[in-house]
Amino acid sequence: MNVKKVIIYTDGAARGNPGPASIGAIIKDETGNVMARLSRRIGITTNNQAEYRAVITALEKAVSLGAKYVILKSDSELVVKQINGRYKIKNAALRPLYQEVVKLTGSLESFTISYIPRAQNAGADALANKALDNIR
Repeated sequence: MNVKKVIIYTDGAARGNPGPASIGAIIKDETGNVMARLSRRIGITTNNQAEYRAVITALEKAVSLGAKYVILKSDSELVVKQINGRYKIKNAALRPLYQEVVKLTGSLESFTISYIPRAQNAGADALANKALDNIR
């Protein structure tokens, strides 16, 4: 499958901060067809680290699908504002994750990330929680 433009919804979750964490993401083509659903546990991290890991994992998948134009939507205001350069990255643990996002987006022709309210991100949220609920 080789698609040029995708819309991505991402979410990260941690039960405890830090605690068991997971990611969820939905990748759609420009007509709204779901191309991929990502849902997995990522070990023990903070919620913000999980949010970044969701973005990274989804971008890696989008690039592997041939995406060149990416619109990413997240309900993490911190991650969105850091990636957009509106907030400084003060937490040292987030800096390498941010740098990985910069590296991945550098291979794209176009990348935008925007904040959406949690209610508009129900699909990615459900995938992140599904992975967490499967922790036993």
